[in-house]
Amino acid sequence: MLGIIVALISGALMSIQGVFNTEVTKQTSLWVSNSWVQFSALLVCLAGWLIKDGQSFTKLLQVDHKYLLLGGVIGAFITLTVILSINTLGPAKAALLIVVAQLAVAYVIELFGMFGVEKVDFSWVKLAGLVVAVAGIVIFKWK
Repeated sequence: MLGIIVALISGALMSIQGVFNTEVTKQTSLWVSNSWVQFSALLVCLAGWLIKDGQSFTKLLQVDHKYLLLGGVIGAFITLTVILSINTLGPAKAALLIVVAQLAVAYVIELFGMFGVEKVDFSWVKLAGLVVAVAGIVIFKWK
């Protein structure tokens, strides 16, 4: 149950953040806004690290598969693409497409056991769920 609540909070925060970032971009620029988002996130993470964690950053050198350290780079592009999609499509349509893309890519990652994720068997039910989600986009976009 906790996982469900946290996931719902995450989705809500992502939508709110996307709108905030898009509005800041309109008043500044795409790269100024994106830089601010990443910088302010760094400050929050460093504060959390100082208060709660305190582990040495040298542990990053011990991470298997160094490509896994690209999460921050990907995060910068996530912020960039969310801003651009919300600015072009509006918050609701952008969120629908983003969530369906997340679902599709996550399922492919699980199917092929990519990036250290445990491989799962193909499921027609899960594919049907993805198709229903895509149909939801079509219905939502319908005038």
